[in-house]
Amino acid sequence: MKKTYDVTGMSCSACSAAIERGVRKLDGIEQCDVNLLANKMTVSFDENQLTSDKILQAVEQAGYHAEEHGAPAAASKASAAENPMEKQIKTMKTHLIVSVFFMLPLFYLSMGHMMGWPLPAFFLGHENTMNFALTQFLLCLPIVIVNGHYFTNGFKNLFRRSPNMDSLIAIGSAAAIVYGVIALYEIGMGLGAHDMVKVHSWAMDMYFETSAMILTLITLGKYLETRSKGKTSEAIAKLMDLAPKTAWVRRGEEFVEIPVEDVRPGDRLRVKPGQSVPVDGVIVQGSAAFDESAITGESIPVERTVGEKIIGATVNKSGAVEMEATLVGEDTTLSQIIRLVEEASASKAPIAKLADQVSGVFVPVVITIALAAAVIWLLLGESISFAVSIGIAVLVISCPCALGLATPTAIMVGTGKGAENGILIKSGEALETAHSLQTVILDKTGTVTTGKPEVTEVTVLGKSEAALLDAAVSLEAVSEHPLAEAIVRYGQKQNARIKAIDQFENIAGQGVRALIDGQPTAAGNLRMMQAMGLADEQIEQLHHNAAAQGRTPLFIAQSGVVLGMIAVADTIKPTSRAAVAEFKRMGIDVILLTGDNPQVAQAIAAQAGIDNVIAEVLPSDKQRVVSQVQAEGRKVAMIGDGINDAPALAQADVGIAIGAGTDVAIESADIVLMKSDLWDAVTAVKLSKAVLRNIKQNLFWALIYNSIGIPLAAGVFIPLLDWKLNPMFGAAAMSLSSVSVVSNALRLKLFSSPRPAGLPESSSAPAAQVAVQHIELKNKGEKNMTKTMIVNGMACAHCKARVEAALNAVAGVEKAEVTLEEKKAVVTCSQPVENSALIQAVTDAGYEVVSVA
Repeated sequence: MKKTYDVTGMSCSACSAAIERGVRKLDGIEQCDVNLLANKMTVSFDENQLTSDKILQAVEQAGYHAEEHGAPAAASKASAAENPMEKQIKTMKTHLIVSVFFMLPLFYLSMGHMMGWPLPAFFLGHENTMNFALTQFLLCLPIVIVNGHYFTNGFKNLFRRSPNMDSLIAIGSAAAIVYGVIALYEIGMGLGAHDMVKVHSWAMDMYFETSAMILTLITLGKYLETRSKGKTSEAIAKLMDLAPKTAWVRRGEEFVEIPVEDVRPGDRLRVKPGQSVPVDGVIVQGSAAFDESAITGESIPVERTVGEKIIGATVNKSGAVEMEATLVGEDTTLSQIIRLVEEASASKAPIAKLADQVSGVFVPVVITIALAAAVIWLLLGESISFAVSIGIAVLVISCPCALGLATPTAIMVGTGKGAENGILIKSGEALETAHSLQTVILDKTGTVTTGKPEVTEVTVLGKSEAALLDAAVSLEAVSEHPLAEAIVRYGQKQNARIKAIDQFENIAGQGVRALIDGQPTAAGNLRMMQAMGLADEQIEQLHHNAAAQGRTPLFIAQSGVVLGMIAVADTIKPTSRAAVAEFKRMGIDVILLTGDNPQVAQAIAAQAGIDNVIAEVLPSDKQRVVSQVQAEGRKVAMIGDGINDAPALAQADVGIAIGAGTDVAIESADIVLMKSDLWDAVTAVKLSKAVLRNIKQNLFWALIYNSIGIPLAAGVFIPLLDWKLNPMFGAAAMSLSSVSVVSNALRLKLFSSPRPAGLPESSSAPAAQVAVQHIELKNKGEKNMTKTMIVNGMACAHCKARVEAALNAVAGVEKAEVTLEEKKAVVTCSQPVENSALIQAVTDAGYEVVSVA
């Protein structure tokens, strides 16, 4: 079982490491990842050995609080005021305002005399030293109180032997305050003994302003950091905001508005224009165009009608529809997407293990260095004040936060950016692995191609194109052949007529035949034409030419005459070739893996620019192919539809599923491309590279910062360069380091993967370009021949009639049909007729012949 928990009380990576250590000790734990940035913990465990209560108890024992994460649908109802991040920002802002309010006069009082600033008389002179010191103490107290959580959390975790960043702040600030209180007593004793030298010395060595400044600057840094962290989760917040709050549901004879949480599967809902679809469902009445851009990234509204699925949170742009709810609550597509993005944000990439290992020992090591530095300087003869200052500086400049935030911030922004572009990344591991891919294996159907056959070529033999399409559409309209729908769809666009048929017969492995207007008509492959005695060299050549281009040829014959050929093919998507070219440019090998025959596979590969083809592979064998490539030591991505290719997707280092809507194949794939667009796979790889580059930058600067800052604070550079770090500057540097790491991660919001010029923004494939050609039939035994003439000068129906009459009068012409709009005359001849005779007839009628074919 896998569950997500909300965790409170964490302040740095040492906190998350302590929780992980505590939970992983439990029997039955399979995996535990704590995300400091999102304040979440994702746990995989054996429910037969372990319960949620024991996990929560382990978190409590580690010094923190956790509770099960609420459902996305419920989370979406939370108002901004109830949002934990917003609440945290508001609390920090209050603490910051109070801290600054008291810190400014404290700073003025403690440092004013050094700057020559004027001070009230009751603070000046040895006789007023106690006023000077007590006022600083009183101004410091509100700052300590309002920021008391640093002390309670810090010392609690220190006593639990799991010190964190709060422990460093607490020790440093407390040391400064204790030293200041000691100074108060020393000043009092000095005044009593009239030892003004002692009074002056201790008055200059109080550290109340240091403690106050440390707490204020840390709070300022935390406030800025939290605000920046809030921006990293904007993608999830935007997704949650998409969910409608109410739905119009049929209750009896009327539709009533109810909370969307009360909708149940099977409910009948109404969605009006401009409204968002409340849940996933099926249209039962009406049709409309739906804006699905927020879910799939598809920029163009999609037409949906009765029987078709619609997705929750999409927007009805036109027409009222009624729908039946099928998926509600956590089962909707939106909830699945939110869950995926949250889990990915909470997961850890392999590179995060380095930061975790360092963070686990970071705070104890820093405390040890601080104590050692203070003791060493005391042994070297420096004053207690100097040694305390050194120890405090080491404590407050060390920043485990920068290390802990380096990875999760980049992953959260990266996965959110992917979600904005319709790319769902399931885990940080997948996001990291994608940057090192060396080979991409592509499934053909539905991945490189549209998966929807289209008519790509029409060759007219003998009679007109209209006669060919009428016959083809009439036969295929009742056929169950997979290609029949493509032919009917094309024919209807060309206004072909569906005629009544008799004696329909399906001949297995060949085609179909029937009587149309009493004439025997057949539609089938080359084998059928051969069986009918109609296949000659010309027909066979047409078949082979179409097959060589990956097309399936279908011949139409009527009354013993071949009317023509219609070729159908699964066309490649408009972005496939550009995506393959971009993979190659990035140094990634591309392999086409398909169950089709080699000839079709090679034709599609040629169109897509793929050099390596593995054809006639069964779905069960695709996993073996992936394993073979991995055995060569290569990082492999498998891109497929996520259903038939599930074993291969699971086997690959990164499984990328092509698929939109509710069937997002989340079980088998690591990355899901909601737009079913191969270019998005390129974008996913580029995003992975950008995220890994960002993580490495964050880790580099965090390590460099601590490597330089800690020795500087410890006084290593004092003997050589006389560089001594004031603890207040150390606190400022600590805060800014965390802010800089988060800010650097936010630069990923600027990431983009622009499409090459000329590619459509929409993933919808354009209609296939159909090549229509008219070829003179060359069958020796054929009596009919067709010629096509282009005629200029015709302007009206009378012109058309005169040209037809002139052509029909030529000996050997059986029939002449003129199309006025196309300036075309189709002449059917019962015997050979010279082109010159046809040209002469049209010319004598007063018109110009442009060409004869």
